[in-house]
Amino acid sequence: MPPLPSGSVGPTGHTEHTGHTGQSHQRGSGHSGRSGGSGGFPGRGLAKGLAVTLRTMTRRSVTDQYPDAQPELPPRSRGVIALLEENCTVCMLCARECPDWCIYIDSHKETLPAAEPNARARTRNVLDRFAIDFSLCMYCGICIEVCPFDALFWSPEFEYAETDILELTHEREKLREWMWTVPPPPALDPAAEEPKEIAAARKAADKLAAADAAAEAAAAAAQESAGTTPPPGGEEPAP
Repeated sequence: MPPLPSGSVGPTGHTEHTGHTGQSHQRGSGHSGRSGGSGGFPGRGLAKGLAVTLRTMTRRSVTDQYPDAQPELPPRSRGVIALLEENCTVCMLCARECPDWCIYIDSHKETLPAAEPNARARTRNVLDRFAIDFSLCMYCGICIEVCPFDALFWSPEFEYAETDILELTHEREKLREWMWTVPPPPALDPAAEEPKEIAAARKAADKLAAADAAAEAAAAAAQESAGTTPPPGGEEPAP
């Protein structure tokens, strides 16, 4: 359908304005509506920013005088990773799960003599080296989570900056020193459920105690039925 001339009547009976003048009028009316609908005045944002500046200027600023005053860190701060060497069994699980491959472990096997004459000698892994390259570590905590023997812990220590990037690889002696900065675990919630491990151990202990009590009761009943129960003094009754 060819375009209608300016001011012609369309199929709907309304006058259609397709000329340049009508388009410019429509654009102008829309722009004026948008500016009028905002309900603001020029410089309103600037006034808000200056109001915030004036409010903060009247307050006294408090600055922590670090390093003279140490900051109060939350209890679960991720500073460095500490090592409890006695709990490490050299299972290599932390090194395998590390996404950055920043944990280096060396070990050797040691043969232990048999504890009994007919027993077999045992072998165990002895830790030779445990190092973490903190220039590669991204502090994800996967190594701490996957350790099955609780040998790795988070320490809030954060003052270990070095001038040489090679010195950010800390050996087990340094990781051991950070172990003494690990905060104690928080207290358990009294309303929390009992851990499954403790519940299973308690159930096994109660079952063993009940079995021992039943055995003692059966032995006492057998002695009474046989009439050989000794007196409290421990001597046999005279015939």
